[in-house]
Amino acid sequence: MMSLQISGYVELPEHTCKGGFDHADIHTGKGLLYVAHTANDAIDVIDCRNDKYLYSINNLPRVAGALVFEPEDLVFTSNRGETTVNLFKCGREEEPVKVDVGNNPNGLAYDPESCLLLCGNVSEPYTVSIVDVKKGSMLCSVPVPGRTRWTMFDRNTKAFYININEPARIAVIERDSPSRVAKYIDIPASGPHGLGLDEDKGRLYCACDEKKLITLDIGSGRVINELALSGGPDVVFFNKAKQHLYVAIGNPGVIDVIDTGAMNLLETMETEKGAHTIAFDSVSNKVYAFLSETHRALVFIDN
Repeated sequence: MMSLQISGYVELPEHTCKGGFDHADIHTGKGLLYVAHTANDAIDVIDCRNDKYLYSINNLPRVAGALVFEPEDLVFTSNRGETTVNLFKCGREEEPVKVDVGNNPNGLAYDPESCLLLCGNVSEPYTVSIVDVKKGSMLCSVPVPGRTRWTMFDRNTKAFYININEPARIAVIERDSPSRVAKYIDIPASGPHGLGLDEDKGRLYCACDEKKLITLDIGSGRVINELALSGGPDVVFFNKAKQHLYVAIGNPGVIDVIDTGAMNLLETMETEKGAHTIAFDSVSNKVYAFLSETHRALVFIDN
C-alpha cells in the first residue's frame, strides 16, 4: 500500500526570472506555508488548510530559504542577492529587521533559548554567520572548511549542525561557544546536502549527493546506517508521528519515503524534474513538493 497520496495542486505565481523555488517552512498553528520563490525575489505564502495561494512577500533578492519559529510567530529568510537575512513576524511582513551576514546566505537554523540564528553561507570565504535575533545584528562569523549546505539545531545537545559539501563533514557549533566550530563529524559519502533530525532518538539523517542517506548517532557521530537513494537529494523532512523521512530528489524528480524504524525505502513518488525542495505540515501530514517547471505545489497526504 502506498503511503503518499496525491491531494491536489496549488497554483503559484509565474516565474519572472530564471530559477524556481527553494527552501520552505510552515507555521502549523496559523496554517501558513512560506516558500522561497527565488525566481521572483519573493516568499510565496500558502494557506495550508485550504491549499490555496494567498500572497507574496516581495523585495527579497534571490531569497534562498525560509524558517519559521512558531512560539514567537517569527519568520526568517536568507537573501543571497543582498547578503542579508530578514526577520519578521507572521502578518507583519512590512516591518522586517534586516541583518547583514556572509556571502550568499542559504541554510538557516534557530535556537530559541539563546535567540541565536545560524546562517550558512555558500560563497568563498566559506563561513557561517551567527545572528543575535534580540539585538538584530550579527554576533560573529565562523570560518568553515567548505561550502555549507543545510543546517539544524538540536535542543538536546544544544548545538547547531551544518553540512559541509567538501570535505564531506558536519560542522558542530555549540550554543555556549558560538564563535568557533567545536568539532567535525566525517561523513562516508560525498556531498552532504539535506539534513534531518529525530530529537527523540538522537539521530541525524544526512542526505548526500552520492545518492546515499547516512544515519548518524548525534552524540557520538557514529554511523548507524547507510541507504541508497533514487538520485542526488536536496531537502529532507522528518515526520515524527509516522517515523517517515521525506527526501526530495530533483533528478529524476521524485520523493523517496524512508521508513526510519526499519531503515528501508518505503516508496518513491514521482513529482516533476527539477523539484528539489519540499515542505512538511506535521498537523495534517501533508507534504508539499514545489514544481519549478509548472510553478505550482503538488500536495500529498501521508496516510
